[in-house]
Amino acid sequence: MDSAALKPCAHPAFGPLPRRLTRSVAIGGVQVGGGAPVVVQSMTNTDTADVNSTTKQVAELWRAGSEMVRVTVNTVEAAAAVPRIVDKLAMMGVEVPIIGDFHYNGHQLLAAEPACAEALAKYRINPGNVGFGKKKDTQFATLIEFAIRYGKPVRIGANWGSLDQALATRLMDENHLLPQPKEAAEVLREALIRSALDSAERAVELGLPADRIVLSAKVSGVQELIAVYRELARRGDYALHLGLTEAGIGSKGIVASSAALAVLLQEGIGDTIRISLTPEPGQARSNEVVVAQELLQTMGLRAFTPMVTACPGCGRTTSTFFQELAQRVQEHVRAKMPEWKVTHPGAENLTLAVMGCVVNGPGESRHANIGISLPGTGEAPSAPVFEDGEKTVTLRGDNIAGDFIGLIDAYVARRYGGHASAG
Repeated sequence: MDSAALKPCAHPAFGPLPRRLTRSVAIGGVQVGGGAPVVVQSMTNTDTADVNSTTKQVAELWRAGSEMVRVTVNTVEAAAAVPRIVDKLAMMGVEVPIIGDFHYNGHQLLAAEPACAEALAKYRINPGNVGFGKKKDTQFATLIEFAIRYGKPVRIGANWGSLDQALATRLMDENHLLPQPKEAAEVLREALIRSALDSAERAVELGLPADRIVLSAKVSGVQELIAVYRELARRGDYALHLGLTEAGIGSKGIVASSAALAVLLQEGIGDTIRISLTPEPGQARSNEVVVAQELLQTMGLRAFTPMVTACPGCGRTTSTFFQELAQRVQEHVRAKMPEWKVTHPGAENLTLAVMGCVVNGPGESRHANIGISLPGTGEAPSAPVFEDGEKTVTLRGDNIAGDFIGLIDAYVARRYGGHASAG
């Protein structure tokens, strides 16, 4: 991936947010940690053994803006499919690191399919189910040895739902003997943190460089996630992957993920993120990518696509036209960004406003690079357009939407210049 595509976005009023300096990890062509911009990743929900379906979904996630994509590797068939998927993506011009998600039998699958071990850009290992009893250390070591042999980074990803029970039991027993025992929830949080950190320490002892390790410790509660990651950040300098596991469906999943991740990102914690949404029926998997991008962009950490400030509507805006125009404008600039990224770099920083009446319309429109103030109830049937704070034209008639979109395209062409042929 072109490193120029990974640009932090300073908030215009407050400047760049502080970032915790972590070890830099190279994952395929993407740099994670070490002060690099926060990276968006996602995960497929196809059967990985189905090469065509998985390749198609990876490509869709990449086109939506996912900078790394994780796939399930749970069977020999899935492991055998990975090199074919990577090859097909390369033929399509889709350059995105593919991460293998391993649980229970990863050591067997990589041994059976070494081409999979070589094709993957990173391995995700869950210390809670990499093995049990006496087999745990051996099977964990086998996975780390594959990472060393093929020069791959790993994410050691602990999870609340698959916590290392032996470690949790030992810490609970130790806590029981204390003069003032801690609450069970605090002990379990400590078990999750220790599972990730102790596993990372063991991987380093086995010979994996610390700058090839990313950590995560996911839970499904907002306050628990914040507490866990604050402690992970305090105790080490590993790159951290953020995500609220099993966030949920629809607005619940979006709100919960944003509430947790925004607090941590504001504190400079987090080097990659995933929004783990349950897709609504008929909804594209790529919606989780859009939410992650919008979270980073609204916080001023990255810029991906022009963002539209739009009026929520009130008694003054009885028409739905401003809602339809706002949606049409947002869809238009998202559709144009793949082209603009090449031909008009910087267009992702464009700010737009679509307002519904005279109360805040002119003011908000003046604050945007280009904005329009539509007529509200009882107002004259005209729509002034503002560019960089100055009124430039007043639109009237039946083609206001088309005219305004034309003005946006002209503004982008003029402001950001042509740097390459679009065709």
